[in-house]
Amino acid sequence: MATKAKRPKVDGDSEMNPLQNFLQWCNRVGLVLSNKVCVSKEGTVAEYGMLAQDNIEEGEVLFTIPRSALLHQETTKVSAVLEKESSSLESSSGWVPLLLALLYEYTSSQSRWKPYLSLWTDFKTLDHPMFWSQEERERLLSGTGIPQAVDTDLDNIRREYTDVVLPFITKHPDLWNPDTHTLELYAQLVAFVMAYSFQEPQVEEDDDDDDDEEEDEKTQNPPMMVPMADMLNHVSNHNANLEFTPDSLKMVSVRPIHKGEEVFNTYGQMANWQLLHMYGFTEPYQSNSNDTADIPITNLYQVATQGIQSDLDRQLLEEKWEMLCETMQEKGAFVFGKQGCLTDTELHSVLKVLCMSKEEFSEFKDNEGWEEDEEDEISLAFSNEGLPGLKASWKWLIHEAARLTERSYRDWEGQIEDKAALGLSSRQQSALQVRCGQRSILHRLLELTKA
Repeated sequence: MATKAKRPKVDGDSEMNPLQNFLQWCNRVGLVLSNKVCVSKEGTVAEYGMLAQDNIEEGEVLFTIPRSALLHQETTKVSAVLEKESSSLESSSGWVPLLLALLYEYTSSQSRWKPYLSLWTDFKTLDHPMFWSQEERERLLSGTGIPQAVDTDLDNIRREYTDVVLPFITKHPDLWNPDTHTLELYAQLVAFVMAYSFQEPQVEEDDDDDDDEEEDEKTQNPPMMVPMADMLNHVSNHNANLEFTPDSLKMVSVRPIHKGEEVFNTYGQMANWQLLHMYGFTEPYQSNSNDTADIPITNLYQVATQGIQSDLDRQLLEEKWEMLCETMQEKGAFVFGKQGCLTDTELHSVLKVLCMSKEEFSEFKDNEGWEEDEEDEISLAFSNEGLPGLKASWKWLIHEAARLTERSYRDWEGQIEDKAALGLSSRQQSALQVRCGQRSILHRLLELTKA
């Protein structure tokens, strides 16, 4: 579909195509779209997407969005009341001000962003697992970590709405109405923000290349809705990237894009379980280079208890575990990617403690820890290349914990083949992509750590 605005047809009961209406709105608010790209529902991997209408070179600007067209708590019509009472809107998510802005703007017939927000008549079509039934999540996603993540999300959403949002909107009946701005709509808008919002990286004065610190910086700014940028779909091997300037945001090609090719942004280094949990879709598991599988810390503990034969040995293990729990989250997990362990330092520490003799553990406690090994050495030891060379006791613990984790997946018959031939629904297909990706990593780990 062409991206240039067209005059709507005039007839007795005419309604503009929502996408065409949005594109005309883009022209009005000063959003500049290159004539080398178009927004379309056809030829893309999802409902909306962007296609190249001509060959695009690396470094070309595909579209520019003025900051005045962004939707967030400072640009909404209710910005004054949100700012005035900001202290009452604090929450663990930090999203309440944006979500209150969206509640207002989405249900206002006079909203400046109506042509943009009208693209989504029902946010449940995003198909996040939070909109699946609990039975369906457990049946399709058991073992992947998604059901637990969704349960946490839903609990937090209910608590945030009841404790923070509802008292606030009840206090302002001229702007919000509990009968309209319900918990159900609030949860749908949470999914919208999860799937489509952007966060501007925090700029610090000192030049630090630490990846973890860079990730922390990105989460410090509140999320914002960025019309047009959220039209682009995601793949790990993306060809465009969003750049932030003081006056505008620009989508820039990061490699050549051929005519007819889809323009893809990146949502970050996302495993398939994260993509399904946060965005409602997956990549083909074999092509997602960022796929991961988690081994719960409790599985490692469960394996460590298997060889215990005496009360003294059990007491020693309990002491070790109690000390480890003081420094690590009991509900945490060790993360393995396609090239090895991504949480190698944490795994190294746990294995070292669990495999200590009574004398070594006593000395360890007296010294309040040990001198840390070199990070590069640890990283190499827990890579695919280094895992076969680990101590036998360490390999056994990893192997058995991986086996225990793999057993938590409910078995399905069949393999990833043609969707139509298998007769799978889109949810079943997404679940299989997640499960097969995680299982392939676990199977590889089992091979690398077998005796």
